[in-house]
Amino acid sequence: MLLEQESLPAIDDLYEHAACGLLVTLPNGTIERANLTFCRWLGLEREAVIGRRFQDLLNLAGKVFLQTHWAPLLQTQGSIAEVKVELIHADGRSVPMMLNAIRREYPSGFLHEVAVFLAEERNKYERELLAARKLAEELLQHQMTVQSELTSARNRLRLAHAEAEIRAIFAEQMIGIVSHDLRNPLAAIKMAAGLLERTQLESRQERILGHIHHSTDRAERMIVDLLDFTHARVGSGITVVPQLIDLHAVVARGVEELRQVFPHRVLVHRSEGHGACSADPDRLLQVLGNLVSNAVNYGEDGSDILITSSFETYLIKLSVHNIGEPIPLEKVDDLYEPVVHVVSDSDETRTVGLGLFIVREIVRAHLGEVTVSSSTGVGTTFTVAFPRPVV
Repeated sequence: MLLEQESLPAIDDLYEHAACGLLVTLPNGTIERANLTFCRWLGLEREAVIGRRFQDLLNLAGKVFLQTHWAPLLQTQGSIAEVKVELIHADGRSVPMMLNAIRREYPSGFLHEVAVFLAEERNKYERELLAARKLAEELLQHQMTVQSELTSARNRLRLAHAEAEIRAIFAEQMIGIVSHDLRNPLAAIKMAAGLLERTQLESRQERILGHIHHSTDRAERMIVDLLDFTHARVGSGITVVPQLIDLHAVVARGVEELRQVFPHRVLVHRSEGHGACSADPDRLLQVLGNLVSNAVNYGEDGSDILITSSFETYLIKLSVHNIGEPIPLEKVDDLYEPVVHVVSDSDETRTVGLGLFIVREIVRAHLGEVTVSSSTGVGTTFTVAFPRPVV
């Protein structure tokens, strides 16, 4: 429904109180007409606006733009749109505004008709947009820098790993070579000790000869461990030659030999069940020797060491138990890593830290596994389990 003409605002009111500032200027910028909206935005009375040049209301940058761009564009194009300038308020502050203008010809000559819009919100939006863009660019640059540093660090780490692996392989190969070459002089020492045994010796000389035998036996075990370590880490792994054996008899023989090695400790062998066992007897004795040696070194002095060989429905087990301080829970996962234990010059019975590593590798070669349980008051038990053959 159309409103009556009398109820609509007058044209003059629409002009004076429009939602934008309206100006009419001469080509030289002299303001001929200005609505109240424009005057109010600048805090000026109309009388202070009419007759002034529009460029006098602009800041320095606006004046330069008006002279170098505004006037030439209106002259050549006849219009200009969305020009952002800053006008000076009566109180001295800058008021950002957007200008649209057209050049129109009248009988009296050319006039410039200008529409002015406040641009404070747009300025704020643009500043926020620029700040966000700057932040995004900084974050992108930071991300690219971090990515570059990460790539560089990865390359350095990869190179370090490769170099470390080369050094480790070389060291392990050298261990194998040296260990192998030590066998000949060690065999000569044992042979010389054997010849000395046939002669008439004093008690002191016999004790010294006993120490020689003990030390050479220990050195032989260390060499065997070192060679096995080299095969496991550098070569094709520890080899086993399984055969049907009497488990209890093999373990009993091993326990008897270990009683000679550790005469100051009581070794108790308990056998449970019976049946077929497929295993490498020499490797099984090596496992037993390493586990018993570990129990002697870390068990409570004077306590018995219990060795159990047993048959279960699907498994064959060999366990070694000793009384002593429990193994800290956080160290259990590292027990089977090579060279974990420190060699002590003051304790000749300590190993070079390969015993449990060798045990694990031999058991794996038998398709079995080794586990450990350790607690206060109960002690520590290492258990080797591998599949029972189907007969």
